[in-house]
Amino acid sequence: MNLGISATEFIAQVKAGMISVEEFLAQTFERIKKIEPQIHAFITLNENVAMVQAKDIDKKIKAKEKVGAFFGMPISVKDNICVEGLRTTCASKMLDNFVSPYDATVITKLKSEDSIIVGKVNLDEFAMGSTTEFSYFGPTRNPWNTEYVPGGSSGGSGASVSSMECIISLGSDTGGSVRSPASFCSVVGLKPTYGLVSRYGLISYSNSIEQIGPIARRVEDIALVLDIISGEDPRDNTTVSNKTVGYAKDLNAGVSGKKIGIIKQMTGEGLDKEVSSATNKAISKLQSLGAQCIEISLDAVEHSVEAYYTIASAEASSNLARYDNIRYGFDYSNEGFEFKAYISKVRSNFGPEVTRRMLLGAFVLSAGYYGKYYLKAQKVRTMIKSQIDDAFKKVDLLLCPTMPILPFKIGEKVDDPLKLYLSDINTITANLSGIPAISVPFEISNSGLPIGIQLLANSFEEKKLLQGAYALQESTKLQEVPI
Repeated sequence: MNLGISATEFIAQVKAGMISVEEFLAQTFERIKKIEPQIHAFITLNENVAMVQAKDIDKKIKAKEKVGAFFGMPISVKDNICVEGLRTTCASKMLDNFVSPYDATVITKLKSEDSIIVGKVNLDEFAMGSTTEFSYFGPTRNPWNTEYVPGGSSGGSGASVSSMECIISLGSDTGGSVRSPASFCSVVGLKPTYGLVSRYGLISYSNSIEQIGPIARRVEDIALVLDIISGEDPRDNTTVSNKTVGYAKDLNAGVSGKKIGIIKQMTGEGLDKEVSSATNKAISKLQSLGAQCIEISLDAVEHSVEAYYTIASAEASSNLARYDNIRYGFDYSNEGFEFKAYISKVRSNFGPEVTRRMLLGAFVLSAGYYGKYYLKAQKVRTMIKSQIDDAFKKVDLLLCPTMPILPFKIGEKVDDPLKLYLSDINTITANLSGIPAISVPFEISNSGLPIGIQLLANSFEEKKLLQGAYALQESTKLQEVPI
């Protein structure tokens, strides 16, 4: 049985009786158990419940009863998205034993269409990181070469899809956390427009810029998931209605006649040679398909890294103040402690990256520094949005490499946070401006490591974005993951 089929192929084969959901799930769990010692994508498996659900769906299919649109498709979920009855740890000791009492809205929607949650996957602690090395449960490894990072913070999502441990995964994207692992693991990852997908049930890191987004092996699979999880949610007042949009329709519309802006600040200096070469090839491919490519300058991007880490850290320091180990947390007696001393002691169990960002966030919000740092960062954010708006008056889509560098070895940059932060320069603009962006697998480097190309569209123009991504995908043929 081919576990590497797309979501559309899975649905078609189940409907036609070519495969049973139970058999497919059983082989999926066999695959997980076989390669998890090498990859470590999962924190928690949901095997017993998943197999019962698979049997129930097979019974409904045989009885010709109504079945949801996903027909028992196996899906993994980043472990900062709440799933009722499953641990939701955020890859942190602070939530090691927390079992969610409710489903996030995206999970409710997926379950209503008979998708099956196979488990919760690894991430950088509280989604703070770009490599999935900063996890209390240990790092996730890249399926293309297990000595290398899979990207982050949704590294478990990217690795689980790439290594055929599931068909689709849900991640969260605060500064590229869906697109980075998509690029490094040679899969497709979408960061939707801010407000298109409900954040209810996503454990917050930076409320004003984070979004839940899907990771899959094909663009058409991303469209299928987006049709289900997008839309207005009364429990998240930042969401908007999108009832008239069908993302999975007309994906093959192509890019002929479309104008694509090549972002000057993201395609010039600082790129690895092979990344730069792949980007030029992608531009040529799109031109051969009838697109007109022109250079676009976004000057404010040069200040985006500083602005992003100032804003995100400030919001993180506020959001993580609630973790005091009193209402929930790990087992640690308060015997012999004064109140503040106890909280100080247990909060020392945050990992180094979370601690770094909380301290930075508290500093930029403190008296005397708010205007000097935080307010300036917000002004840069406004400048970026203004320049993005002007750019989309001239072009339909924007293009750049997803990551300016190739995947690097585990441990190589862990002690140099500045280098790690700078690697986010091509992805954070979409978060600061709220626009949608997608990473599409494009090439495998000479060293056998993936390179992804990023396309960006104006707010709520996911349909146009997916059409462009599909055109790029269909012009490229890549080898399968070696693991």
